[in-house]
Amino acid sequence: MTYTILANNLSKIYSVQKKRPGLSGSLQDLFSPIHEQKQAVKNVSFVIDEGELVGFIGPNGAGKTTTLKMLSGLLYPSAGSVRVLGFDPWKRQYDFLRQISLVMGQKNQLWWDLPAIESFNLARDIYDIPSSVYKKMLNQLVEMLDIGDVLNVQVRKLSLGQRMKAELVAALIHSPNILFLDEPTIGLDVLMQQSMRSFLKEYNQNSTGSIVLTSHYMDDVKELCKRVIIIDQGGIIYDGLLSDVIAKFSQHKIIEVITSSGTTTHKVLRGKVAQKAAELLKDPSVIDINIKEVEIEDVIRQVFSNK
Repeated sequence: MTYTILANNLSKIYSVQKKRPGLSGSLQDLFSPIHEQKQAVKNVSFVIDEGELVGFIGPNGAGKTTTLKMLSGLLYPSAGSVRVLGFDPWKRQYDFLRQISLVMGQKNQLWWDLPAIESFNLARDIYDIPSSVYKKMLNQLVEMLDIGDVLNVQVRKLSLGQRMKAELVAALIHSPNILFLDEPTIGLDVLMQQSMRSFLKEYNQNSTGSIVLTSHYMDDVKELCKRVIIIDQGGIIYDGLLSDVIAKFSQHKIIEVITSSGTTTHKVLRGKVAQKAAELLKDPSVIDINIKEVEIEDVIRQVFSNK
């Protein structure tokens, strides 16, 4: 299997001006500013293979977006190295740029005052896509995303959900080998989030391209990603299967007890589940018990709260 991303000890340090308090402090800042170093990403290493859909998750300020910007060439790393599709991203070579796409949920790449189709046509010319290939890909994406009736509507008149779908068409029209998605479902209602997930799942299944997804919505990650990279305070704290996160970080299981009068739950240490279950079954009012894992959202929330 061929890798699409190879990051080795990738780091990013910003120089940030430190503000002094009060009016006199503001005057001092004007003539003799003080700067301090802030490390946004620290010694991050990982490999992403061809065709993988990887969730890149963490709390606000963890370094997710900064990492994506380095991978896509928008930021130059302070240390370490990264190869994406065999290229140095920050060189921004045409052969590299035509193989990637970056979609940021809070940024707009479409021409605001023009119909979406005009932006798609512009992408066709920029990427020099043959007419037959362009028409086939456009029809496929438009059908999958169900936006055929708004192609000729000005982007500024589209709903947020319609605009995000159009953003995906613009990002995928040239069939990139890697797609960076930064909060693609942010601000969308529940039904539109599900629609976007369904599209991304289908697209990933039918494409050899890799997808790196950041999201605050665990439903996005649970539905789309087998593998997750968890980042906090600029460093990776976990890289592996999503299904193994619970076993690694949660020391408890949930015992759900069903009685004639209702249902209760007990949070029990893994090593004491059998003992606790046996004790609970001694109660004649117990009809059944279910032993379950802690919800993944709760586990990850606990991981971040303990950092």
